[in-house]
Amino acid sequence: MASTPTAPDQTNALEVTVSELSGKLKRMVEVEFGYVRVRGELGRISRPASGHVYLDLKDERAVVAGVIWKGAAAKLKHQPEEGLEVIATGKMTTYPGQSKYQLVIDQIEPAGAGALMALLEERRKKLAGEGLFEDGRKQLLPYLPRVIGVVTSPSGAVIRDILHRIADRFPLHVIVWPVRVQGETCGPEVANAVHQFNSWGDDNPLPRPDLLIVARGGGSLEDLWGFNDERAVRAVAASHIPVISAIGHETDWTLIDLAADYRAPTPTGAAEKAVPVRAELEALLADLGARLQGSVSRLIGNRKNEVRSLTRGLASSDTLLAVPRRRFDDAAENLQRVAKFRVQSIANRFDGGGGRFGSHVLTQILLRKRERLGSIHQRPVTAIVRAVELRARALKSVEARLRPEPLVNRVDNQRRDLGRTSAQLNALAGKILPERRDRLDKSERLLRSLSYKGVLDRGYAVVRDGHGAPLAGVAGIQRGHALHIEMRDGQIGAIAGSEGPSLPQDKPVSTRKAVPKGKPSAGQGDLF
Repeated sequence: MASTPTAPDQTNALEVTVSELSGKLKRMVEVEFGYVRVRGELGRISRPASGHVYLDLKDERAVVAGVIWKGAAAKLKHQPEEGLEVIATGKMTTYPGQSKYQLVIDQIEPAGAGALMALLEERRKKLAGEGLFEDGRKQLLPYLPRVIGVVTSPSGAVIRDILHRIADRFPLHVIVWPVRVQGETCGPEVANAVHQFNSWGDDNPLPRPDLLIVARGGGSLEDLWGFNDERAVRAVAASHIPVISAIGHETDWTLIDLAADYRAPTPTGAAEKAVPVRAELEALLADLGARLQGSVSRLIGNRKNEVRSLTRGLASSDTLLAVPRRRFDDAAENLQRVAKFRVQSIANRFDGGGGRFGSHVLTQILLRKRERLGSIHQRPVTAIVRAVELRARALKSVEARLRPEPLVNRVDNQRRDLGRTSAQLNALAGKILPERRDRLDKSERLLRSLSYKGVLDRGYAVVRDGHGAPLAGVAGIQRGHALHIEMRDGQIGAIAGSEGPSLPQDKPVSTRKAVPKGKPSAGQGDLF
């Protein structure tokens, strides 16, 4: 006979509540597993306003829910991103509210360099799609910046290399913004430094940089990961100040290198790109100054020759009016002579016919003759006046065409240009002459320090032969030869071998040199 199932009220099993069962399961899971390291791919990621991070850790066959509490999420070296293969370290527990188990993650890291490179490539494609790496966005670097801002660690060798290289090439003002160049806070600190440099205004006590350098020494991909931070890359791409990136060695690269306006292979290379060589600029300035001076001299000479040529081609006023004046004088003289002849002729005719007329006839004739004579006399005067007026108008028209005012104005303009050029030349000479004078003073001090006169002041002497040539040793000196000994306060004559020990003939005696060996100069020689 088949057995009948036991009724629930007849069993001896202990009854527990749902909460008690969930608690037992929670304790069992936590005791059994403890801390574990789980490798998998990040799936769904949720970041609510509380600051906690909820995610899924999965592979091809299973999914484990995970949670990162707010305090642990702020300390993560690598922030979780969907699709990234990671190794999560944490403690297994359960969530009674939904009958789920989950992994409370304390630390999360990419699963090897391959995962980092995959994440880096994905981030690069994302930012490149937004146009942050396009060449059209890049700015030209200033040729000679007045202030340079450097974003790097203040205690590393990088900042010392940059400052030393800038001081060697062209010393100028450098402002260092200290940041951590490794770790989870590297990216945000670099982004903040770039933003702060760009936000400086006129009220800031420090000058606003004309150029920024973001620098760090070499390292592994994990060490340089802070410079792949999206916030730092966006800050560099949005900077209104040109940026030079100098991250790691030449073979290392980060996303900041792609967003910067110029990528230097090393921090020293960034300093060389930032400033030119001062000595080369001084040489170029001297060459341009000499060329300017020569050009000004040639221009002044050409203008002088042009003025002289124009002056020789311009006729004087006496030469222009000589011919009209002579014609006027001839016309006046001829008019006077013709008038006298006409009056004399009329008078003779009047005298010849006076006996044939009575007094009243003669009076009338005389009146008519006088009137006619007046009219005849007036006509030459009117003609002369009209001719003089015509000649005067013609002379004025000629004078208007030949007046020297245009030429005078041109000469005045050339003189003003010459004055401005001379003032510029004087200003340029005022800048160059102090530099040349300072260089001459330095050469004079160097010559004074290298002169053998200073050696004489310390108690040494220079020995010369009878011809005044300095002697380098005793070889070749024979007894009785005349010698000249120059000391600090004068010279004295001497005879070789007259007193003291005999001079050896084969081996020279030990001597002290007044000047170093090498090419002898005037006044150099050996001392006895």
